[in-house]
Amino acid sequence: MRLIMYGKPGCHLCQGLKEKLAQLTETLNFELEVRNIYDRPEWQEAYQASIPVLYLVQDEMIGEAGAISIPRPSPRASVEQLTKTLQKYFAANDY
Repeated sequence: MRLIMYGKPGCHLCQGLKEKLAQLTETLNFELEVRNIYDRPEWQEAYQASIPVLYLVQDEMIGEAGAISIPRPSPRASVEQLTKTLQKYFAANDY
């Protein structure tokens, strides 16, 4: 299972979410891919005003076309709250 997070350097919201997700990779057994929106103009255009953006990749064969957007968690959300949120998305999508 894989999560993709779009963010940018220097973004405290992105860094906070990345740190929390890093704590969960073994507990929830997923791979986290962090993408810098400045790496591609289309990412910057799409996500600049809404980072961090998190996607759950459903099917590796169809890539991002099969990804589900996960609403941005509150920066104040604890690791436990983030765990519960992700568990709901994983369960709802047969992970």
